Amino acid sequence: MTILDFPFMQRALLAALLVGMTAPAVGVYLVQRRQAFMGDGIGHVALTGVGLGFLLSTSPVLTAVLTASVGAVLIELIRERNRVSGDVALSVLFYGGIAGGVMLINLAPEGSNANLQSYLFGSLTSVSPEDVKIITILAVAVLAVTLGLRRALFTVCQDEDFARVTGLPVRTLNLLLAVTAAVTVTVAMRVVGLLLVSALMVVPVAVAQQLSRTFAMTAAISIVVGVLVSVSGTTLTYYVDAPPGATIVLLAIALFVVVGVLATPLNRRRARRAEAAAAEADQPRVDDVHVDAGVPDAGTMATRT
Repeated sequence: MTILDFPFMQRALLAALLVGMTAPAVGVYLVQRRQAFMGDGIGHVALTGVGLGFLLSTSPVLTAVLTASVGAVLIELIRERNRVSGDVALSVLFYGGIAGGVMLINLAPEGSNANLQSYLFGSLTSVSPEDVKIITILAVAVLAVTLGLRRALFTVCQDEDFARVTGLPVRTLNLLLAVTAAVTVTVAMRVVGLLLVSALMVVPVAVAQQLSRTFAMTAAISIVVGVLVSVSGTTLTYYVDAPPGATIVLLAIALFVVVGVLATPLNRRRARRAEAAAAEADQPRVDDVHVDAGVPDAGTMATRT
């Protein structure tokens, strides 16, 4: 029997494929605005939503989406209004999310440490058909936002002041990006876990940045890398008894190291070529010097006339 003959592996591979696309699609914007660890913070808050789902005997994914979205909005408002002392407020929010999640899961009738572990570190084999439906819907929504609004989101992430001058709704786009990141975290928590989801949002982007110099190409390569490591890691866990989340993240880090080693000489040659071209452009040409020397000045021309 092959890996696709098992329904649970079919669901696992589909979930890994969707997460591999969505996580880097959002992560490229977070890296652009230097918020690479935002996914980690949202993951802490989403744990409270997971515990709330167990306590209310409903889907933990849906309650995690709602809780993480509220937390993401709070994170963005704190970042916008209180740039100096906002780190303390964010720390309280993140740690409170973890503590609240652990407490709610322990209070839930069906809650246990095993349930907590599956959401913290991922559990592909326990992905249900209902989870796949929810993950698919959320992944489509995330891709629609990140790809459909890529120009506006890039402008806001690059320079908020310039975006305001051009008339873009900066606050609305910032909040939309924050909520999209929250949805991505909840989509990925069943695959890599809440504690490792930030790595899948950042590491593929770091790999792509070593191979591309444009934002559009970086986004495209990061999505390809995310899909590659997610599907490969999930397939590997079928043959090797290893946790899927850790396997996927380690594959991504290994690819980052390999690409870094291979890309370093190429980047050095590019830098030397750019320096040589700039130096050649700064030097005056000999023909220009002779032409300028042979042209009489304005005073001489006036005297002759």
